[in-house]
Amino acid sequence: MDRRTFNTLAGLAAISAITESKELYGQLKATDGSKETSSANEVVLEDAELLIAFDKTTGAVTRLERKSTHWVIQRRPELGISFRLLIPLPNRDDNFVYGQKQKAIKVNKVSESHVELLWKDLTSDHSGVLPITLSATVDLQEGRLTFGATVTNNSSLTVQTVDYPYFGDLNSPSPNETLQTEHMWYGNLVGDEIYPHFSNEKGYWGVRYPIKMLQSNQSLFCLIQAKTQGIYVEMHDPTQPYLLEYTFEQHPGVIDEINNLVPKGNEISDLPVHLEFRICHFVYVHPHSTKDLVPVILRCYDGDWHAGIDVYKKWRSTWFQEPHIASWALDVHSWQQLQIDGAEQDYSIPYRELPTYIDECAANGIHAIQLVGWNIGGQDGGDPCLDIDPGLGTWEELHQAILYAERKRVKMIMFGKLYWADLTREWYKKEFYKYDTTDPYGIPYETGGYSYTTPTQLTGINNRRRAIMDVQDQEYRGKATHQFEKILALGAPGWLFDEVCHHAGVYYSFDPNHGYPPPGYIYGGDMPMAREFRAAADKVNPDFIFAGEGPQDWLMQYYPVSYFRINNGSRAVCRYIDSRAPLMVAVTGFDDREMLNLTLLNRYIISYEPFNFKGRITEFPLTLAYGKKIDALRRRYKDRIWDADFRDTLGATVISDGAHRYSVFVAESGKRTVIVVNQELKRPITAKVDLPNPGKLVLATPEDPDSRPSSSTLRIPARSAAVLIEA
Repeated sequence: MDRRTFNTLAGLAAISAITESKELYGQLKATDGSKETSSANEVVLEDAELLIAFDKTTGAVTRLERKSTHWVIQRRPELGISFRLLIPLPNRDDNFVYGQKQKAIKVNKVSESHVELLWKDLTSDHSGVLPITLSATVDLQEGRLTFGATVTNNSSLTVQTVDYPYFGDLNSPSPNETLQTEHMWYGNLVGDEIYPHFSNEKGYWGVRYPIKMLQSNQSLFCLIQAKTQGIYVEMHDPTQPYLLEYTFEQHPGVIDEINNLVPKGNEISDLPVHLEFRICHFVYVHPHSTKDLVPVILRCYDGDWHAGIDVYKKWRSTWFQEPHIASWALDVHSWQQLQIDGAEQDYSIPYRELPTYIDECAANGIHAIQLVGWNIGGQDGGDPCLDIDPGLGTWEELHQAILYAERKRVKMIMFGKLYWADLTREWYKKEFYKYDTTDPYGIPYETGGYSYTTPTQLTGINNRRRAIMDVQDQEYRGKATHQFEKILALGAPGWLFDEVCHHAGVYYSFDPNHGYPPPGYIYGGDMPMAREFRAAADKVNPDFIFAGEGPQDWLMQYYPVSYFRINNGSRAVCRYIDSRAPLMVAVTGFDDREMLNLTLLNRYIISYEPFNFKGRITEFPLTLAYGKKIDALRRRYKDRIWDADFRDTLGATVISDGAHRYSVFVAESGKRTVIVVNQELKRPITAKVDLPNPGKLVLATPEDPDSRPSSSTLRIPARSAAVLIEA
């Protein structure tokens, strides 16, 4: 087919889809009628906080309103949707069952707080009637909606995904009020606007409508945040049985692709303007089987993101198991990250030279070294093998260096990663290939690897590509545990699992030979593997430290020391969730007061990384000197800015004549501390701290730690911080 013919057919298909959309919308508008008529055809649940209504005929959600603030979340009944299923055919993957085209068998209000819905013998445009049943429940208790569902698949096809619940007309509280999503990822809170601007994250070539998707492998919840209130939506199962996706889709599109502005009003070009919000369950219900969907929780809150996170914190407290953490990791301390070999075998620091680096750390009050590239192949060069590298020295030399560090009260934390396998290594070709994750076509997934040191690798020519290991495979977990035990044998007091937060874009493995019915949700294997590692460590050293790079919140039950990177816009959501968790961030600049001030502001452990973690701690004296002052200040006022509850910006207001950030801590006594950072590079600022009903105030700074009486008005030099303490 030539390009002209292809474009003609594609254009005709697009015109057909637009015409169908217009006709369907016109029919829905014509049959909508008055509000009274609509209400007569609805089943309604309501309490003092929420009202939700369902169409008696289709089961679609026609209305959703937050009564306490009059926020009409789902506004137009004619845009209501019930569900959507993806059921690929042997010769057609794109085969959807649309809830709009089904008639509900049952939409019954069985109590004042509970509705049951049932759809049977579902029909798609391309496969006709299918012997598939979707049953659902909606429960409303004290402003909390719980959506449950079960798929009974008596067909010969696989139900891959189920979109439920599904809201066809998500609205901002008012036409002029911004709406954005918030979710947790890599130690931070990540936000993205969805109204009045909506950018397409998947590419114009891939989707008909602009779309955004947030995955549960990053965050168990998402927030839909307006100015003074929001919606909290939660995957109500922290064990991660499968992937769930929070999906936003803007119909029919945006006004222009430069500004991504959503059209105002109900229509544009005779097409309805509306934002769809659906929760997509990647359940893979096999032929002649039944599967329950994970419950989805929806509730509203007043305030900004802190209030949304408070909802999550309350639920988290019911399942989060506090890990045992060695006392040294909970106290004020700092680390150095040190690479001794990269993937190009530079062998920059032999094992026998490590004592000189340990001595420098001990002399400068640094309590731990994250040792990178110590294992065979260097950093990212030999995964998942955790043997020593003969190019760096002998096993005994590394073992003795670890023991020497212990005598110097410096903990040697061994960097490693066990999610990948280097495709170029013999151990992959002989053994680890058996544990590859594979796609639906039987092809192993792989990732391109990283670039180090040389022009050829920095250009990506000879990178060591890696296979993604299937951690749902019990046999592989046993192999990984064996590798981990090599760290224990060395006598190391801890390890840091690099990239523990992701599987390089792989979610499922479809290999039929891994000891379970495919597909296996890879993230579902993370915690079982962590438990096996922890059990192995406890046999040797119960104080053994487990750290990870940006582990998701549920993984912090097993990797409680979290190492990640931040910038000036980062929001300390993990610190807000847990005031005392050992969270650590990288500091790389040669006079990096800005980053160090953020570590003070958010109670982060400092990870010193001169020359991008390839140098000596003494090679950036300006950064080291200021960092030592910050840690000294934290030790001196430990009960006020280390052992106190972190409240972020809640409980005080700070205004100034320049760029600044601030945070609030509340001690066990109830006394408050406000840290204010001047982010101006060249000039001092005057900051006014509004602290309700303050007691006597004193001021301390990293440069002048002796407290002195102070008013609530502070004069802060450029690039400096002030600690205002309620005495």
